Amino acid sequence: MTMSDSPLISVVIPAYNYAKTLSRAVLSVLPQLEGASAELLVIDDGSTDSTPQIVDELQAKYPGCFRSIRKPNGGLASVRNLGIVEALGTYLVFLDADDEMASDGIEALVSHIEAHPESRLVIGAHWSVFPDGRKSLHTPRVLPEGARARVRGYLLDKTISISNGACAMHREVFRLGNYPEQFRNSEDIPVFAQVLARYPCTVLERPVALIHKHDDSLRHNVQHAHAVGLKLVEEMFDSPRLPGELHDLRREYTAQRCLSLFRTFMAVGDVGAAKRYYREAVRTNWKVLFNLSYTRKALRLMFRG
Repeated sequence: MTMSDSPLISVVIPAYNYAKTLSRAVLSVLPQLEGASAELLVIDDGSTDSTPQIVDELQAKYPGCFRSIRKPNGGLASVRNLGIVEALGTYLVFLDADDEMASDGIEALVSHIEAHPESRLVIGAHWSVFPDGRKSLHTPRVLPEGARARVRGYLLDKTISISNGACAMHREVFRLGNYPEQFRNSEDIPVFAQVLARYPCTVLERPVALIHKHDDSLRHNVQHAHAVGLKLVEEMFDSPRLPGELHDLRREYTAQRCLSLFRTFMAVGDVGAAKRYYREAVRTNWKVLFNLSYTRKALRLMFRG
């Protein structure tokens, strides 16, 4: 395939200081491109480690096999948005630089899309890979009928789980909004919610990616959780992302978001923030008091000295 072709799938790898794992991610994709309607685009988000050298070495070793772009650091959302603009494919897969495509992931996606051309989001299975080498297969459930049931399943009931790298999105789904660049985490939640609310979606039971789990990311995520807070709720419900008939879910989602933040801050010992978010959860929706797991944790926290 030449770069002038219009492929069915673009795999976009955002990379920021991932010199140690970027080669693994790239090499998991390259063997699958030959003969497939697919391309690979690597975007370096202003890395300060040896990521640029790794990209140069890979392009020298595999000339013409993939494209790369280097940009000033702007965060993961900005990289994905640039990928939407620069990628040539009709469907986009955003593969993190520390993850891998499954050995036949692209073939599985192409076959599925050809069989389901109406689908605008393909939710694939994936392997979770843990630091000790253990692997666990996650297969998506059958999607419920109707936008409300899908959005509830994703945002509230947690019966729908979507992993970047293990899903493919048609580029038209970004017309109502791309990734919010003011967020440095949770930036994919508004996008997945708007797709589930407005477009045909399908599931693919074959594994598409290997998602590597890490033990050292919690404190880094907490920093960004402080910055995002409840702005995530505003991003979804004060914008065109979700249709008006779903805006009645706002109160319930706000309470759940508060509980999620409560759990995050409690885990790192930020007692003040944890208390604030639990109180806000109860104020927003008193029914959270019946969630005994959270209530017990909150009571222990409230009676600390």
